[in-house]
Amino acid sequence: MDKTYSGQHLNKKRPIWPDLKRDRYLYLLALPGILFFIIFKYVPITNLIIGFQDYSPYLGIFGSQWVGFEHFTRFFSNPDFWMLLRNTLGISVMNLVFFFPAPIILALMMNEVRNQVMKRVVQSLIYIPHFLSWVLIYGLTFLMFSQSEGLFNKLLAAMDKNTIDILSNPKYFWSMLTVQSIWKEVGWGTIIFLATIAGVDPQQYEAAVMDGAGRFRRMWHITLPAMRNVIMILFILRLGTIMDTGFEQVYLMMNAAVTQVAEVFDTYVYRVGIRQGEFSYSTAIGLFKSVVGVVLVVTANKVAKRFGEESLY
Repeated sequence: MDKTYSGQHLNKKRPIWPDLKRDRYLYLLALPGILFFIIFKYVPITNLIIGFQDYSPYLGIFGSQWVGFEHFTRFFSNPDFWMLLRNTLGISVMNLVFFFPAPIILALMMNEVRNQVMKRVVQSLIYIPHFLSWVLIYGLTFLMFSQSEGLFNKLLAAMDKNTIDILSNPKYFWSMLTVQSIWKEVGWGTIIFLATIAGVDPQQYEAAVMDGAGRFRRMWHITLPAMRNVIMILFILRLGTIMDTGFEQVYLMMNAAVTQVAEVFDTYVYRVGIRQGEFSYSTAIGLFKSVVGVVLVVTANKVAKRFGEESLY
């Protein structure tokens, strides 16, 4: 009798209103973020159907003609598709190889700084570029590397060296984007890793010192294993954005001389889909990118779970 009553008591749903009232200020704090995701992430999902229509703003979603996979067929058969795929994956892979490890390495280096005043100063300095707009960063890049006005080429000219056309040379474009991303975001990316390192028990380091372990061995056997779960989760999330290269950065840096290596899915959608009013076509491209991102995240998550690593779910 008691067991039956206990089971019924446990299965009874707890009303949500007391919890909402008790934690109302926490929910109010989260409300702007929740509204952002609802308005800009979830509501647009309902409009993905126009990727399968010959959409007209005058007819609306319900009045536009259904064309099925016509836009996808057109996109995949377009000669520009392979160029877009190559450029997008090339830029993303370079960011994955060079940019992704940079905050990890910098966080490890910052953790070894013992002078707290210098550590705070360095942290403040490396955080500042994150708050600069890409327009400003493009302006700084132009002033540094322009063939006619750039400081770099003026120094080469002063040393009687030949100037280098960096901004208009296709072979430097991907590298320039990667360097810009590292300079702008590497400091900001260290925050989560420094927070993870701060949670490591100091007694582990003390025990390692007593065993004769140097800084490198402490870093390799204590600090990095403590960061492994966070690194794995961020890596999986990064794979989900591999088809997103950052529209603003690429669009500002692109010029006629580097179009063949600079045109990516985001800029193509803007140029062909938005400016020419082909909303259905641009929606189909965006849906293709999203599907690829989801497949990569799910696959990477399953692989991580199979090898016993931390996963998203």
